[in-house]
Amino acid sequence: MPTSSHTILVIGPTGNVGPHALTQLLGAGVTARALVRPGDPAADRVPAGVEIFSGDLADPESLVPALRGVTGVFLMWPFFTLDVTTVPQVLEVISRYTKRIAFVSSIGVHIGLEPVDNNCHAYLEQQIEKADLTWTFLQTTGFACNAAGWARQIADGDSVRFPYGAAVRSPIHEGDVAAVAVRALTEQGHENRRYVVTGPEQLAQAEQLGIIGEVLGRKLKWIELPHGAARGTMVESGWPPAYADGALDYFAALTEQPETRTDTVAEVLGRSARTFRSWVSENASLFQ
Repeated sequence: MPTSSHTILVIGPTGNVGPHALTQLLGAGVTARALVRPGDPAADRVPAGVEIFSGDLADPESLVPALRGVTGVFLMWPFFTLDVTTVPQVLEVISRYTKRIAFVSSIGVHIGLEPVDNNCHAYLEQQIEKADLTWTFLQTTGFACNAAGWARQIADGDSVRFPYGAAVRSPIHEGDVAAVAVRALTEQGHENRRYVVTGPEQLAQAEQLGIIGEVLGRKLKWIELPHGAARGTMVESGWPPAYADGALDYFAALTEQPETRTDTVAEVLGRSARTFRSWVSENASLFQ
């Protein structure tokens, strides 16, 4: 089990997984640090008791104060808001202070959907392997919290317009992703391992909506949004066009072949991965 001899820096502490990682580190008696970008509007998501440092991946040397004395780094790279030109410099700075890193990657790398030259997760994995670091990669399926993207529609009515309702996914509770990363950074035996981290069940997106309805006590309807219309909406909302295309092509593929499902969470944590229904029950207020 984790011990207080560890000091872990979480890079990406205000997103979907980072707050879970920080809370779990604190609960295990581990010294938890958060690297918070100056002006981050979500900084209040950092739990009380965490050591907060200001820094920006766009300025690698700004990470130095946060890295002094750490035993490991949890990394989520903000692809939508920062390009990858500083990745080699960031990794070099990290390697001066610790050799241990856990990187939240993507199932797209595992299945070969993400080529290295698309400057996404596969590129980060390649650069981390090249660096003077001992790593663990968490190649995750879609987070359960992605369903929060339907929250506004559900709060406003009884239907959701979204593409590829028949796409079968293995949604992973973001708290389980964090738990695997925490184990990887605070226990032996996870070094230089690629973990394919998924939820415990395969559910079509329309089935996920049905579960949300059951938890809320409502009957919700899926309305299929055509590929082209969905792409336009995604790009307008801030998705880079290449990312939108990749996501939609992947959804289309999942209508023919269900997303990968593994027992990695159970194998690493000694308990079953949490279900999508459990995530909805925990977060029902988002849809009301």
